[in-house]
Amino acid sequence: MSATPITTKPKHAADRLAQVLVAPIVSEKATMTAEKHNQVLFKVLRDATKPEIKAAVELMFKVDVESVSTVIQKGKVKKFGRSIGRRDHVKKAYVSLKKGQELNFSGEGA
Repeated sequence: MSATPITTKPKHAADRLAQVLVAPIVSEKATMTAEKHNQVLFKVLRDATKPEIKAAVELMFKVDVESVSTVIQKGKVKKFGRSIGRRDHVKKAYVSLKKGQELNFSGEGA
């Protein structure tokens, strides 16, 4: 019997992590959550997992993530004249940062 070398695959592919985070959510509720619980909100891909979201935030923003909570927000039903349509479902990620960590989307500072 010959021993086959064990190849270690990276836990998450870098190109996939670049696509996981769709956009930061900047709203009044998101700002209050950030101040109160040291969390940041992101709109993420619907099939993104919590470990992928954590790895993507740590890779892109160079911060330490404590935990990730996700919510799937159902799309609203809207009328367009006579026809009825529905907005897409959205997956949101509440990313808790460790003590002393901070993300700034406003562009102020360095």
